Amino acid sequence: MPSISRDEVAHLARLARLAVTEAELDLFAGQLDQIVAAVAQVGQVADQDIPPTSHSVPLTNVFRADVVRPGLTQQQATAAAPAVEDGRFRVPRILGEEA
Repeated sequence: MPSISRDEVAHLARLARLAVTEAELDLFAGQLDQIVAAVAQVGQVADQDIPPTSHSVPLTNVFRADVVRPGLTQQQATAAAPAVEDGRFRVPRILGEEA
């Protein structure tokens, strides 16, 4: 006995605003019934003994641990800059913006 009827397919087609012929109603009802049966079969396979997974293989963080290291001083960072103003990089104004 099919779990998806022609009336349900027609209703879904109306909701999706699809033009479906009478022959397609029967075809789609059978196809949707097979899809529902396949999903139900997959649902039976899932068991309480199998933990849910997000990946097929275990993942390990391959990044190094963060280590605090000394950085550049303000003078070292701006030493090679073409223009410096008040200890900051000076860049040309763009789009005529006002300061």
